[in-house]
Amino acid sequence: MSIELHPIGHVRSTYRQRGDAPRQGRLSDIVSEIVIDPPYQPGLFRIGERKHLFVLCWFDSADRRSLRVFPPHNPVEHGVFATRSPDRPNPVALSLVDLIGVKDGILRVRGLDAIDGTPVIDIKPYAKEIDTVPDE
Repeated sequence: MSIELHPIGHVRSTYRQRGDAPRQGRLSDIVSEIVIDPPYQPGLFRIGERKHLFVLCWFDSADRRSLRVFPPHNPVEHGVFATRSPDRPNPVALSLVDLIGVKDGILRVRGLDAIDGTPVIDIKPYAKEIDTVPDE
């Protein structure tokens, strides 16, 4: 089976290389922009009503051969699917960001850990009622 993805835009960020980005975007107050390509801008209709978004990016500089990694917070080897490492067979990144504003097809967000130029493959709204796991 083959899967084909088409970026809907790209990230504008002060992070220029992998080492510049924080371990997790939610740990940073840095504001980035998501530039949506013109054909996809109608999909932004009413997105400004949201406070938080899930942004899916394609981490194109990831090592796609990695199946085991050493997480920085727990330096014990883990399988890549048990971590949030950007290095993975299909480097799809999932970030929960704060939406600051949207204008002319550009979203200003806080909490994105993607480097400048990273392709954006999708955006989904965060919904507290379905995206929060109750305490067990």
